[in-house]
Amino acid sequence: MAADVKNLPAPGPLKVSSTTKTVYSVMMFLGFLGFALALVKDTERAWHGYLTAFFYFVSLALGGLFFAAVQHMTKAGWSVNIRRLSESFTAFLPYALIGALALLIGAPHLYSWLDPEVVASDYLVAHKVPYLNQGFFWVRTALFFIGWLVFARIIVGRSLEQDKSGDEKLTTSLIPWSIAFVMFFAISYSFFSVDALKSLEPHWFSTIFGVYTFGGLFQSSVAFMILLIVYLQKKGLVTGFITADHLHDLGKFLFAFTVFWAYIAFSQYMLIWYANIPEETLFFVPRSEGPWVWVSISLILFKFVVPFFALLPRWAKRHPTHLSAVSILILIMQYVDLHWLVFPNFDSSRVVFGVYEILIFVGFLGLFLMSMTGFLSRHAIVPVKDPRQSESLAHHVVY
Repeated sequence: MAADVKNLPAPGPLKVSSTTKTVYSVMMFLGFLGFALALVKDTERAWHGYLTAFFYFVSLALGGLFFAAVQHMTKAGWSVNIRRLSESFTAFLPYALIGALALLIGAPHLYSWLDPEVVASDYLVAHKVPYLNQGFFWVRTALFFIGWLVFARIIVGRSLEQDKSGDEKLTTSLIPWSIAFVMFFAISYSFFSVDALKSLEPHWFSTIFGVYTFGGLFQSSVAFMILLIVYLQKKGLVTGFITADHLHDLGKFLFAFTVFWAYIAFSQYMLIWYANIPEETLFFVPRSEGPWVWVSISLILFKFVVPFFALLPRWAKRHPTHLSAVSILILIMQYVDLHWLVFPNFDSSRVVFGVYEILIFVGFLGLFLMSMTGFLSRHAIVPVKDPRQSESLAHHVVY
C-alpha cells in the first residue's frame, strides 16, 4: 500500500468555492433570523432551541479534539491520515465561546435555580445553591471553554506546526498534553453536561449523566467524520491516503459506541426504574407517557436497534454509501436525543418542534461547516510530515 502512494502528491488544503461559502452564510442568516423571531414569539422556546443546537455542535467540536488526543496518547499510526479531519472540528470552539456567552445571557429563561423565588420556596433547590448559583455557573463555563480552547491550540497547533517543520519531537511532546486533555475533558464535559442539560430539572439526581452525553458525543463525532471522509473520497482528494480500511475502523468505532450509548441509556433508566425514588423518576415520567413516549421509542429504535443491525456485517463498515446512510441517521437521532433531554422541561404535554428549532439548528450547522471547511482550506487535509504516516498508508484491516 505504501508503495502504491509513494509517488502521489500529498493532499493539500481543501478548496472551498464561493458558492459554498454563500450557502453557509445563508444558513447562518436563516439561523439568526429564526432565533430572533422565536425570541419575539416565545422567548423560553427560543432559548431551549438554542441550547439544543449549541450543545450539539459543541459536542461535535470536542469529539474531534478528543479523537485526536486519543490517537496521540495511544501512539496510533493507523489514524494519522484521518486525524486532520477530526482536528478541523475544533475550529468551531472560538465561536462556541461566543455562543456560551450568549447562553449565559439566556440562562434565566432556562434554569429555574436562577430564580430567587424558586430557590426561596424550594428546599431541595435551595440545598443545591452552593453549586447551582449564577456566579459559580459563569466561572465554570468560562473555565471549561477557555480550557478547551487552550488544549485545542496546543494539540492541533503542534500538529499543524509539524506540517512545516517535520520535527518528530512534536509528536512525542503531544503525548503528555493529550493525556492531560483527556483527564480535563472527562471532568469538564461531565460538569458542562450537568450544568447545561441536567440542571434544567434541578430536582433530578443522576450519577451517570455525563457518561450518557459522552456516548452521544463520540458516536455522533465518528459519524460526522465518516461523512466528511466519504465526501473527500468522492472528490478524489484523498485517493491512496484514506482507504476503505480507515472507513472500516471508523465503522467499528461507530458500531461500538452505538452499543455503548444504549448500554449507558439502559443502565440509567433501569436503575432509576428499579429504585423508584421520586427525585430520580421525575425525569423519566414525562418521557414515558403522552406524546414524548413516542420520542423515547424512536431513540431505542433508530439510535440503537437499526444502527446496530445495519453495522453488524463486515461489509457494512466498508461500503461508503451504506455507512453514510447510517451516519446520517445517527446524526439526526443525536439531535432527537438532545431535544428529548431539553424540551420536556419546556413543555411536557406536547412535543415542541417546528420551524424555529429547524432554523436555529441550520444556523449552527452553517457556522460549524464554515469554521471546519475554513480550517481545511488553510491547512493540508492530511498531516504531511507525521513520522507515523507510513503506518497509516499501509493500514490494512483483516477482521
